[in-house]
Amino acid sequence: MNIEEIKNKLRRDVEKLRSPYGYLNAGYPRYYTLFGRDSIISAWQMLKIDPSIAQATLQILSKYQGKTVDPKSEEEPGKILHEYRFDPKEQAELPKWKFPYYGSIDSTPLYIFLAAEYLKTTNNTVFISKIWKNIQAAFKWIINYGDKDGDSYIEYQRMNPYGLFHQGWRDGIEDHLKIKPPVAIVEVQGYVYVAYHSLVYIAQKLDKDGNLIKEVTGRAKELKEKFNRDFWMEEEKYFALALDGEKKQRKAVSSNPGHLLFTKIIDGDKVDYVVKRLFQPDLWTPYGIRNHSTKEPDFDPYSYHLGSVWPHDNWVIYKGLQKLGYHQQAEKIKRALLRAYQKLNKIPELYTVINNEIVDLSTPTEGVHHVLANPLQAWASAGLLEMITNN
Repeated sequence: MNIEEIKNKLRRDVEKLRSPYGYLNAGYPRYYTLFGRDSIISAWQMLKIDPSIAQATLQILSKYQGKTVDPKSEEEPGKILHEYRFDPKEQAELPKWKFPYYGSIDSTPLYIFLAAEYLKTTNNTVFISKIWKNIQAAFKWIINYGDKDGDSYIEYQRMNPYGLFHQGWRDGIEDHLKIKPPVAIVEVQGYVYVAYHSLVYIAQKLDKDGNLIKEVTGRAKELKEKFNRDFWMEEEKYFALALDGEKKQRKAVSSNPGHLLFTKIIDGDKVDYVVKRLFQPDLWTPYGIRNHSTKEPDFDPYSYHLGSVWPHDNWVIYKGLQKLGYHQQAEKIKRALLRAYQKLNKIPELYTVINNEIVDLSTPTEGVHHVLANPLQAWASAGLLEMITNN
């Protein structure tokens, strides 16, 4: 299959996930609904191809933005939702949740980031002006609810005992990451840093309050200084997966710090170390970067979050490499995902690599228990489409 054929097929796949309101549902056949994180990232991926998706995503997430404190739904004022299962039958699958469900630490900073990226792409100040109050509310959530202890980091600890224990992109109901809450997960601190700079950009474009700009700029500077000190594992020359509830590092090597690259939170003298570490053989495969190192004691190649390869995870790293001028390494990731597509004839939610051979986890694997991957996932398809469309 040549590049044009792949591009056309990916466009059709993305179109299958478009809701009547214009945003992208997370996946099919599962997660055919609105997800904060997934819908934001897939809208970002599609920005230069179809910016109307980002506008529709920002619009619906603004509509359902948190207004009150509700432990069952984990809603808080200004918070952006994790997911909204509109279908009562799908809601019934999680009877102890309340929808919209807000158990996501990263949807809110990513919402601010997407608003700025949309504005940069379209210059649509009219629309962004309409959601300016929502953007301000999202910022207030970060500083008032995300950072409850005032240490500059945003952390999560579920309010609903049946909700998601982990609330970053490697989320789950169980404590599979083995981190005592409140959890300051590594990549989200970068998302907050870029959200601060995004907020400054929007405020300047809309000619808003100079005091707000001054406050946000100060917060960004403080966060960057603290982050590079507290999360850096000197012996590994890499960033820890998280700080736990006692502010101790969760010393695991994962793909998560790769998400920091596009945010520019990393000090200049650490960037090379992070880039090199991502391409060491315990993380790198011919089909992309694993989310968890083979050297970690809990590594499992068939695990959803402890050893598989996620295309969207690789795409976020790819964008950071591009932004920082690591074009050769970015190209390596692009070729790896294309290789995966050509082997599987699709780009599913995730897959794994055993002895340098790709294994499709969207179909049952004989003799192996694993979570079935979605064969069609918005941020996998849109990510690869962006890679082969916008060079």
